[in-house]
Amino acid sequence: MAKKKVKFMCTAFRDGFQSVYGARVKTDDFLPAVEAARDAGINWFEAGGGARFQALYFYSNEDAFDMMDRFRATAGPDADLQTLSRGVNVVGLESQSSDVIKAHADLFAKHGITTIRNFDALNDVNNLIYSGQCIADAGLKHQVVVSMMELPPGCSGAHDAAFYEKTLRQILDAGIPYDSVCFKDASGTSTPSKVYETIKLARKMLPADTMIHFHTHETAGIGGLCYMSAIEAGADAIDLSMAPASGGTCQTDIVTMWHILRGTDYTLDVDIDKIITAEDVFRDCMKDYFLPPEATMVDPMIPFSPMPGGALTANTQMLRDNGLMDRYPEIIRAMSEVVRRGGFGTSVTPVSQFYFQQAFNNVMFGPWEKFADGYGKMLLGYFGKTPVEPDAELIKLASEQMGLEVTKKSPIELNDADPTKGLGPARKRLEEEGLPINDENVFIVATCKDKGITYLKGDAKVGIRYKKDVEAEQIANLGGGNAGTGSGTVNVSVNGQSYSVAVDGAIATLNGKSFNIGAGDGAPVAAGVAAPVGGATEPIAAPMPGLIIRLAVQPGAAVQEGQTLLIMEAMKMEMEVKAHVAGTVASIEVAASDQVKQGQPLVLLSV
Repeated sequence: MAKKKVKFMCTAFRDGFQSVYGARVKTDDFLPAVEAARDAGINWFEAGGGARFQALYFYSNEDAFDMMDRFRATAGPDADLQTLSRGVNVVGLESQSSDVIKAHADLFAKHGITTIRNFDALNDVNNLIYSGQCIADAGLKHQVVVSMMELPPGCSGAHDAAFYEKTLRQILDAGIPYDSVCFKDASGTSTPSKVYETIKLARKMLPADTMIHFHTHETAGIGGLCYMSAIEAGADAIDLSMAPASGGTCQTDIVTMWHILRGTDYTLDVDIDKIITAEDVFRDCMKDYFLPPEATMVDPMIPFSPMPGGALTANTQMLRDNGLMDRYPEIIRAMSEVVRRGGFGTSVTPVSQFYFQQAFNNVMFGPWEKFADGYGKMLLGYFGKTPVEPDAELIKLASEQMGLEVTKKSPIELNDADPTKGLGPARKRLEEEGLPINDENVFIVATCKDKGITYLKGDAKVGIRYKKDVEAEQIANLGGGNAGTGSGTVNVSVNGQSYSVAVDGAIATLNGKSFNIGAGDGAPVAAGVAAPVGGATEPIAAPMPGLIIRLAVQPGAAVQEGQTLLIMEAMKMEMEVKAHVAGTVASIEVAASDQVKQGQPLVLLSV
């Protein structure tokens, strides 16, 4: 009897990048691997969307539309290029107005995409209706999604097979146009038995010719088991990746899945030798990139705090950027309570980021002392209806702290009435900045805000972590802030490999390369305007590590207590730094795009 061919999409160049490198990868570096994968017979690729849209502007100083054009040219005219969309959020963390949602579908079709996978983290089907129609109207294939995860032990009320069956029924009853259905488990926590039961129910419900696709990660160590369960239950397609962006926080490797299917009634129908050759090319392409150790690990605690692979490394990269990686275990532990009390939105972007941000705030500021904007708004209904009602105490606290009421209005209704959202305000911002106005630029600003403007003005900085940079950081930190005061040889581990470092005063030498470590770990600051002679000054310090986004005042300005002085960003959260006393701005100690440390003086007030 002939074996059943299991279709697969290669996720290495979108989800793989997001799940290992925080989506921070240069196009020039990976296109040779796309070419090798194409030559190995792969013609279905995940080619963008999700975090790979914003990250190119935020960290790579590249244009996502240009990347998609180049991907299409490399993969060939017949390849199915698929991207990921977050329903009414499309490719951002905040929900969008209807004109931005439509522009997303139209522009992605213009730039070579053929299929869009479209999900809502809350499984609120109302958030899929308009976005799905826009995808279909743009002439693209629409893969509609049911989002999956496992609830922490002791929780119930959603995320079982019956819940997923009900969600799929709502999608069908809503008349959303679709070409295929995907069950997406971004955290990789659904049990194999639940996957099997869910796919079985869907197979009975859907027309026989409907393609059912299943997506998971290896983060909890059960990705291969879940893929096998889905296949046996009737799934037609799965997502697989290639080393070095496979396993761990990523999808199961193509070679691993090929091995799992040996001796069964199923096959990937690939030339495995060509796949192995393509993976060798991919490894060589990524040899200079820092491979975070947590990206290669299986974490048995993930089901208790379901952090998706694509969010896990993005967040650990940001923690490293801000010198806070030592707090990661605390934050992950704190996330369990955040999930339990938040209404059981699926831990996938943007909700996974809301969970992590709130856990981060609970660790840094104390439990529920500061609500993350996204998490608080989710509790109050601003992203749609959560699967179950969130904790009543948290709803009350969030409403009081944020000054917002609970809403029953849809996100699109709210956003279309918001004068700060949409293509119009983005176009006006481009005009004010004297930047070229075209459809792509307007969309970039609408979805990336200030960072989009920074990119378009040519002021964006590259935030990619290369091995050599990590080596330099390790060496610079050898002295614990007192580097450059002694000599000797120190052993240090970088990316799982041991090195011997020779330290001679302010100079450290590794593998023949010398680094000046005499500056210690003090952060450089921009020169400010001198304070008035004889005037007492009051420093306004950074409440946490982060990136300066925008200055709201100038030296010499009179400010009132509570007035915003500047906006900084940490962990994808924007935070207003305000004056705690009235005074005159004596000096500004930082500039936009500066990375600052907790407690670092930002502004000096003459009081």
